[in-house]
Amino acid sequence: MDRIAFFRDLAIIIVSAKVCGLIAQKLKAPQVVGEILAGLIIGPCCLGWVNQSDYLALLAEIGVVMIMFEAGLETNMKDLLRTGPKALLIACAGVLIPLVGGTLLYGGFYGFDKIGSEGFFRAVFIGTIMTATSVGITVQALKELGHLKEEIGTLILSSAIIDDVIGIIVLTFVLGFKNPDSKPSEVIINTGLFVLFSFCLGFLTYYIFKIIDKKYPHQRRIPILGLAMCMFMAFAAEEFFGIADITGAYVAGLILCSLKDSEYIARKIDINSYMIFGPVFFASIGIITEFDGFNKEILLFSAGFVAVALLTKIIGCGLTAKCMKYNFRDSLKVGVGMMTRGEVALIVAKKGLSVELLESKYFASVILLIIVSSILTPIILKMLYSKDSAETAEPVTVET
Repeated sequence: MDRIAFFRDLAIIIVSAKVCGLIAQKLKAPQVVGEILAGLIIGPCCLGWVNQSDYLALLAEIGVVMIMFEAGLETNMKDLLRTGPKALLIACAGVLIPLVGGTLLYGGFYGFDKIGSEGFFRAVFIGTIMTATSVGITVQALKELGHLKEEIGTLILSSAIIDDVIGIIVLTFVLGFKNPDSKPSEVIINTGLFVLFSFCLGFLTYYIFKIIDKKYPHQRRIPILGLAMCMFMAFAAEEFFGIADITGAYVAGLILCSLKDSEYIARKIDINSYMIFGPVFFASIGIITEFDGFNKEILLFSAGFVAVALLTKIIGCGLTAKCMKYNFRDSLKVGVGMMTRGEVALIVAKKGLSVELLESKYFASVILLIIVSSILTPIILKMLYSKDSAETAEPVTVET
C-alpha cells in the first residue's frame, strides 16, 4: 500500500466511524459499536474500500495505548481504596468465574488440551477476554435512573475499576506463560520487577509532575510530558520485562491519576484519541474481522460465548454480593451492572491476535457480546429499579 492511498483510507475511516458512531448513540448504543460496524462496512467483508495495512496497524496500536493511558488517568484511587474488601471480592469473582467459564467453553467446543500446550493457552485466552468489564453503559444507565451515587452504584463502579486492574494482571501472566521458552519463575520475577520499576519510577515521576503542575498549572507542557511518559512505559513494559505494552500505558495513567491536573491531561489526550487514534483502532477491529470461515460451528460458539460471558459475570459478582448480605435484587443489580463489555475486551482480543492466541474469525463473537451486553444491561437495570420503586411507593387512598 502506498503512502498516498493511506491518507485516502484514513479519511474514509474517520468519516465513516464518526457517522456510524453518531447513529449508534442515537440508538442508545455505545459509540464504539458504531465505529466497529463502520470498519465492517468499509472493510473487505462488505464494500472493500479499506484493507488492513502496516500504517493502519501502527495507528491502531498507538490508539489502544492511549485508550489504556486514559483509562488509568480516569481511575479514582481514593474511591478505589475507600470501597475496601467488598469491591475487591466482587472484582475477583468477576474475573475468576468468567475466566474459568471461557476456558471450559473453548475446551467443550475444541477439546481439552494438556496444561501448558498451545491449545490450553488459547482456551485460557478466551476466558481472559470475558474477564473485562466496561462500566460506561452501566454508569450512564444509573445516572439516568438517579442511582449512581447510591451504595450499589458506587460498589459497581469501584468493582469494575478493580476488575480491569486484575484483568490486566491476568493478561500479563497468560501472555508471559504462552511463550514456550518462558518459565513460570521467570514470568513471576519479571512481573515483580516491573511492579518494582513502576513503583520507583512512579514515585519519582509523580513528585516531578507535582512540582511542574504547581508551577505551570493547566499548561500544555503537562499533558505533553504525560503522553511521553505513557509511550515510555508502554515501551519499557514490553522491551525490558516482556509485559504487554497496554499494561505499561495503564500503569502510567495510574501513576498520574492523583495529580491535580489529571483531568486536564485526560482531556487533552482524549482530543487526539477521539479524533483519530480511537476511531482507527475500533474501525480496524471491523476491518480485520473475517466472515470467510464463519460457519455453523463459529455461530454456535458465538452464541455460547455471549451466554457464558453474561451469565458468569452475573453469577460470580451477584453471588459474591449475596454472600455479603445484600438482598437478592441488589445482588442481581451488581451482577447485571458488571456484565457490560466494551473497549477493554476488544483491546485484549486484539492483543491475542498479535501474539497468535486468537484467530480473527472470533472477533465476531466479541463484537456480538459488546452489542448484546450494551442493549441488555440498561433494560434489566431499569426493570430491577422499577420494581424497587413500585414496592416502596405508598398506596394511594381514594376518598369517597
